[in-house]
Amino acid sequence: MTGVKEPSLTSFFVPFPGRKSEAVPVQEDPEIVLVIPARWESSRFPGKPLVPVHGRPLIEWVAERARGASLVDRVIIASDDDRILSHMTQRGYEAVKTSSGARTGSDRVAEVAQQVPGDIFVNLQADEILGDVRIIDQAVAPLLKDPGVPISTVKRRIFHPEDCFNANVVKVVCNQHHFALYFSRSTIPADRDRIAASRPDLFLDQHLGIYAFRRDALLEFSRLPSSTLEELEKLEQLRALDFGLSIFVARTEFLSYRIDTPSDLEQLAEIESLWSR
Repeated sequence: MTGVKEPSLTSFFVPFPGRKSEAVPVQEDPEIVLVIPARWESSRFPGKPLVPVHGRPLIEWVAERARGASLVDRVIIASDDDRILSHMTQRGYEAVKTSSGARTGSDRVAEVAQQVPGDIFVNLQADEILGDVRIIDQAVAPLLKDPGVPISTVKRRIFHPEDCFNANVVKVVCNQHHFALYFSRSTIPADRDRIAASRPDLFLDQHLGIYAFRRDALLEFSRLPSSTLEELEKLEQLRALDFGLSIFVARTEFLSYRIDTPSDLEQLAEIESLWSR
C-alpha cells in the first residue's frame, strides 16, 4: 500500500458537527457579498480604519483589494461610525450603517445580511492587509465546492518561532478533513517534546482574519449567545464551534498582515509593495 488514505466514512464516523449531512444541491452562481466591518473604538488603536498610510486611510487599502477578488460580486463597508461611512461613501464605496451594539465583526456582517440580498457573505476585517487578493477566493471556494459546509476560513503555516507565542497571532488546529477543532491565542498544539524543529512535517498554523458564511449560517450564528470560549479568548469563531457550527479551513501560501497596534502599522508602512497602486 502506498500513500495515506483518509478514514472511510463508516457508521463509526458521524458527520462533523454543524455540517449538513443530508444531500444539498449545489447552487448555481450564488451572489457573493464581501463586507468589511469597521468600528472606530479600539482599546489598542482608536480610529484605526481611517488612520493614514501612504496617502490613504487603512480601510481604503483593504477595500480596494477586496474589489479585486474574482469571486466577489459586491463590496460593502459596515460601520456604526458616521466618519467611516461618510469617508468611504465619498470614495465611491457602498456603505451600510449598523448598530453600535454589534458584539463582533461577524455580527455586524449579519446585520448587513438582514438588509441586503446575498447567498454567501464574506467577512474581511478592516485591519487585515492581504498580500494577495486570491486569499479571498480561497476562503470562498470551499462553500462553492461543498454545499454542506456552512462557514469557511483560511490558515497559513507559521514560519517565525516568535509568532507561536504571540497572542495577537491566532492559531488553529484542524481534523483530517480540514475542519477546525479549535482556535486559540495560545500555542496550539503544544510541542511537548520539542520535536517540531527536527520534523518539517510538524508545524503550527496561523488563522487569517477572513470568513465566508452561507447566509442562513451567518444569521444563525448571530442569534447565538456569546460562548464562554469566545469570551475567554476574544475570538468570535469559537462561538460557532461551541454551538456546533463547523468551519472548513483552507490553506493558503499567500501572505497577509494583521494590524493590531500603531507599531504594527509603522512596521508595515515600510513594506512598499503592500501599498503600491
